[in-house]
Amino acid sequence: MSNIIFNECCRVTAAFQNVLSGAGLCLSTAPILAMGGSLGCHRSIPKDPTDFSCGKRKFSAACNFSHILVNQERLNINIATEEELMTLPGVNRTVARNIVQYRDCIGGFKKVEDLALVSGVGATKLEVIKLEICVSSRTSSSQHSPSSLRKDLDCQFYTGMNINTATPAQLMSIRGITETIAKNVVSYRAEHGPFKSIEDLVKVKHINSSLLDKIRFQVFVERSRAPSTNTNAGLPGTTKCHPSPSSFSLGSDDLDLPPGGPTQIVSVRPKVDRPLGLRDGKSVVRVATWSLQGCSCDKANNPGVREVVCMTLLENDIKLLAVQDLLEHEAIDKFCAELNQGTLASLQKWKWPRGLWKSVVSEKPTGHSSKGVSYSGFLWDSSSGIDLKDALVLESPAVNGNGSHVHHPLYVAHFLIGSLELTVVNVHMQAPASPEQSGGKNQNSDEAKCQRLPPSIQGTLKGEKDLLVLGNFGCSPQSSELDTLRKEKFCALIPSTQFTNITTCSPQGTRCVDNIWVSRSLQKIYSGHCMVVREGLTNPWIPDNWSWGGVASDHCPVFAEFYADLPPKELSGPGMAVVDRGDILPKHER
Repeated sequence: MSNIIFNECCRVTAAFQNVLSGAGLCLSTAPILAMGGSLGCHRSIPKDPTDFSCGKRKFSAACNFSHILVNQERLNINIATEEELMTLPGVNRTVARNIVQYRDCIGGFKKVEDLALVSGVGATKLEVIKLEICVSSRTSSSQHSPSSLRKDLDCQFYTGMNINTATPAQLMSIRGITETIAKNVVSYRAEHGPFKSIEDLVKVKHINSSLLDKIRFQVFVERSRAPSTNTNAGLPGTTKCHPSPSSFSLGSDDLDLPPGGPTQIVSVRPKVDRPLGLRDGKSVVRVATWSLQGCSCDKANNPGVREVVCMTLLENDIKLLAVQDLLEHEAIDKFCAELNQGTLASLQKWKWPRGLWKSVVSEKPTGHSSKGVSYSGFLWDSSSGIDLKDALVLESPAVNGNGSHVHHPLYVAHFLIGSLELTVVNVHMQAPASPEQSGGKNQNSDEAKCQRLPPSIQGTLKGEKDLLVLGNFGCSPQSSELDTLRKEKFCALIPSTQFTNITTCSPQGTRCVDNIWVSRSLQKIYSGHCMVVREGLTNPWIPDNWSWGGVASDHCPVFAEFYADLPPKELSGPGMAVVDRGDILPKHER
């Protein structure tokens, strides 16, 4: 291959010589080959295009052989010296020194985009130089033989955009890609499978060879992405090793998998004992709340999200779950069906009964998210003696000057849990906007007022006996917005010092926004056991910005345990759902 490329360079150079000769000029072949580099770079073409064993960047200016030479030597910013960094466009001695100092401080760059954080670089300068740099291990040797280099090039960290994993929004960041073209790329990928090469992009509607030439060096094709090792709530230093990929591998033909993700699903679930539903020898039931953060049908179809939600319920023996931030009514049906049918391997391997799950969703919106209006719902195991009597949305009559409601509606459901009649108020309140987000507006605006509980809750609090108010309150339990609950002698089970949010960057959380408030009568049957679940909330198939292994939601599930006189029920065999063929779902249940 190297000889072919070399001969092609000579052929073009000879043609170039003929043109110069016609003008009375003379140019030898050797100087031409010593001048250029791919993409018009400021480094020379090696004698063997695959041999960069010298490990040094060349500093001569170049003419452009980008249409001939496709192998590009990129500067590894994790091992480059100040002098080598100064060969990049716009990088002077001061900036190069800042890069080296920042690199030493963080222990090496993990991705090319991290360079934008260095003083003197920023996003604008990174855009200019990102095609000429790469990131790999700082300990990797710069000495390569031609054969080993080819292997390393296949395993290196790429820069640019992986067209097999990029979302439409990410594709639109590429110069020349419009919203329509980005959607066409994703649609084509979903229908025909991952792209095998960059040239396959011309098969996409509205992409021709001219556009492909413009975006060629902004994209790459990588068909396999290694799953994240961070599958146990992302706790640093406590992540467990994955089993061998060959021990558990699911191809795209086995499940309805999103296009472009990891080729293998290798997840590690927390080890749990058999759930007994007992505390001190008495029957207990666990009630939980979980904001699923903009959960659409597409999100619920993601096998990683379904596994996290369903297995978290089973592993923590949660029997009744209040859900917030559903973007579509049908999203909750995906989890209900998975629990009952068990199509995922982790649910099939579950040793104990999964139960018989039902769900209900509010007919009207109960909140807002960044993606529009959202709904609330409930998910419960009817085989545990839990039955739904009714569910309704309580709307506040108060409106602002625009005619919209100042307070978010509440979703109230009445459940029978054995002999206990339980009223559950499902709350979804947005967090108050920070000064930066609110553009400097004072917090006395309608935007701030809408974070308070609606007046309609006062009638509910006084008219019900055994009452739970739970959900995403958007604020600490000590906040004045929740004074209404305190006046009615309600008790918050999660203290403000215990955080309920989670990200892969901050696995321990930073805020306490989700909670369970208990009425005075329910405090008598509260077992004293309450927990914020942080284990098993990530999965290799969940996107995490530019990578994989993210969390199912940036909210943790929170559950509380109550003593309940639950009738014994005959259960089916291990791993099977309880089936009650005579049970007919009411119209308001899904």
